[in-house]
Amino acid sequence: MAVGEVMRMEVPAGGDLTVTSPELHVLAVDDSIVDRKVIERLLRISSCKVTTVESGTRALQYLGLDGEKGASDLKDLKVNLIVTDYSMPGVTGYDLLKKIKESSVFREIPVVIMSSENILPRIEQCLKEGAEDFLLKPVKLADVKRIKQLIMRNEAEECKTISQSNKRKLEEEDIDTTSPSSSSDAESYVKDISSSKRMKS
Repeated sequence: MAVGEVMRMEVPAGGDLTVTSPELHVLAVDDSIVDRKVIERLLRISSCKVTTVESGTRALQYLGLDGEKGASDLKDLKVNLIVTDYSMPGVTGYDLLKKIKESSVFREIPVVIMSSENILPRIEQCLKEGAEDFLLKPVKLADVKRIKQLIMRNEAEECKTISQSNKRKLEEEDIDTTSPSSSSDAESYVKDISSSKRMKS
């Protein structure tokens, strides 16, 4: 496949999968095909893998959060970000946000809400429920780049935290294996060290 060529795959849940880069995988949700294509294009320009679905219900199915077994054949793919329209029939973007934040598996995934209506109480409500950001349509390339940088920074910090935690665990395990475990062991440990010193001297 040539550089910059887009590989398209069909998503069983009803959306389409566009793979362009191994960096970030974004799930984009919008009932408007025009808006869906716009956000997909902006994400592709920003070198993201994109899965698009046309409703909140389809998004829940893709994530396996609709209560049905085997809802998504692609649920093993890691999703780094979910971008969803607010006003959709059936399951709204706000409903989807709440479902994701209630999930023990997906609640750490950042969710960005999009809307063509600049309604302050709606924005505040979404941010209160855990939305990462609220974008006004039409979404611009600068918005997508800003969100991507934020997510990548968060991912880097998370990896750094995990690395530091693992390092501490290894250090603690190393101390446990080399240090005496009881008072009697401690005495033997000290005697052995003293004997070694006398033999050397």
